Amino acid sequence: MWPLVRGRLPAPPARVLEIGCGSLGGFVPMLHADGYEAIGVDPEAPPGEGFLRTELERVEGLAAFGAAVASTSLHHVADPAVAVDAIARALAPGGTLVVIEWAWEELDESTAVWGFERLGPAAGDGWLNGHRERWRESGRAWDDYFRAWAEGHGLHTAGSLVRALERRFECVHLARGPYLFPDLGLAGEADERAAIAAGEIRATRVDYVGALR
Repeated sequence: MWPLVRGRLPAPPARVLEIGCGSLGGFVPMLHADGYEAIGVDPEAPPGEGFLRTELERVEGLAAFGAAVASTSLHHVADPAVAVDAIARALAPGGTLVVIEWAWEELDESTAVWGFERLGPAAGDGWLNGHRERWRESGRAWDDYFRAWAEGHGLHTAGSLVRALERRFECVHLARGPYLFPDLGLAGEADERAAIAAGEIRATRVDYVGALR
């Protein structure tokens, strides 16, 4: 995802905030290497300079960032409106927000089975392999099983996240694309993109770029 993110950012040395950088630091190391002044916020952020180990909504004093990045981190926040407001407060007027999200609501049975068939022998404990086994054990229809799982985990749909974003941001770019390929051993991004284009499966990733209103 780095080329997609990098291509939407202002030129360095702009200040960039990453929301949900994870325990490995997300894009922050690459941002630093490219000359950006970057900070990653996440309850599991790595220790050290450039990271804040907390939730975005609890951070005080963040302001005047030229851009923010949120990669698959908004679908599990407690309240999308509160999170989006916190992002907006941290950005300078006209600041850019780049969002990459999981459209889990688009993962229908055909798309899921296509992914299951391409997991390969080294699928291990990946999220997709885990759902294959739990679905088989549940004995339920896929849509019933998966929606119950997502709602039980409090996941927000990509559609609801885009609506929350549009309250504070002007949409500059909105597209859908492949999401499953990092967990597939027998197919890559090009294969998934081709299957989407052919109508065999649904696109389960949403790319959104907005400018602060």
